[in-house]
Amino acid sequence: MEKYIIKGGNPLVGEVEIGGAKNAALAILAASTMTDEVVHIENMPDESDTNVMLQAIESIGAIVKRTGRHSVKICASQIHDYVIENDYIKKIRASYYLLGALLGKYNKAGVALPGGCNIGLRPIDQHIKGFNALGASVNIEHGIIAAHADKLVGNHIYLDVVSVGATINIMMAAVMAEGQTVVENAAKEPHVVDFANFLNSMGANIKGAGTDVIRIQGVEKLHGTEYAIIPDQIEAGTFMLAAAATRGDITIKNVIPKHLESISAKLIEMGCQVHESDDAVRVVATKRLQNTHVKTLPYPGFPTDMQPQMTVALGLASGISVVTESIFENRFKYVDELTRMGASIKVEGSSAIVEGVSKYTGATVSAPDLRAGAALVIAALTADGISTIEDIKYIERGYEDFDQKLRELGAHIEKVESDRDMQKFKLRNA
Repeated sequence: MEKYIIKGGNPLVGEVEIGGAKNAALAILAASTMTDEVVHIENMPDESDTNVMLQAIESIGAIVKRTGRHSVKICASQIHDYVIENDYIKKIRASYYLLGALLGKYNKAGVALPGGCNIGLRPIDQHIKGFNALGASVNIEHGIIAAHADKLVGNHIYLDVVSVGATINIMMAAVMAEGQTVVENAAKEPHVVDFANFLNSMGANIKGAGTDVIRIQGVEKLHGTEYAIIPDQIEAGTFMLAAAATRGDITIKNVIPKHLESISAKLIEMGCQVHESDDAVRVVATKRLQNTHVKTLPYPGFPTDMQPQMTVALGLASGISVVTESIFENRFKYVDELTRMGASIKVEGSSAIVEGVSKYTGATVSAPDLRAGAALVIAALTADGISTIEDIKYIERGYEDFDQKLRELGAHIEKVESDRDMQKFKLRNA
């Protein structure tokens, strides 16, 4: 089992290039099956989740041709199966996007119930509500969620809660439905906008993405396209917090600074310098961080996917901070692991009361999910001594070449598999 072994204490300094957005890529790859023509996607992150999605698409008959590490051509004219129940598709939450894509194109679809990180209840009731409103019947039997419609017809849909997944799935189901669909209380995240832009590049008629009301006028069919995915907001934010926590100086390149404003604002409150340019953000931290309060909210609020990384940084800040999680109720599972490294954090309901400590200490910890795993890596990079991060498969679901990028910033981190490799690392870094 692969692990990260890390010797902390080095400030991270230098430049890092951000890849394509995982959350946009998963939706875009699913939607590429909605045309019989060739779709060429660029700036696709090479991560385990995107690779699983490509496997799933290929398993139902689509032709998938990797034209580079970060580019792929997909032709879905030969799809022969509308039910996807392979074991690997159960590993990712975004498997449900194939439900909206296949339902939108063929009026029928079945997908194994999704997996992904265990960060709390993520019901798909809003997805089902949207599909029902468009005229589809949805059933869950034997671990498969199946949808079927004689004909999809546009409708007015109000989402009870802001849901990125439901917003995207409804867009796919509605894009070739008869008439107009209006989605109210829609998610406004950058990858929702990117996804709408992708569908529009295929001939869809979607307006209002990025606001809380999206209007979709159904079209007869979609055509092929070439499209480049936006940079990953969460990968960028992770390196921003790594700069803050290690008292480093990192220039994060290939980003859209506007997508990072909620993170930048908190870093400035904490005493960091944040310098923005057209496609880069530089974060400089020269002194101990100051305490602040953070509450996760749908975009443009502070992202739930950045909450663990922020908590790690605040664990080293002066004074007491409060971090409130309003999206997922189970997102503080990493706190026990962080406590093993010397953090002083008390979870009360949906909030964590964080009393800053002067330093973390090296320990063996386990990544409970994707973002918490990245946060524990940041903690280890600041810690006194050597740490081991286990279950890094979660981290690799959403970060490409994470250890390599950190090494290029001066981190002492290696991916190891054997005890012998761990001992070699410890001898080199004694």
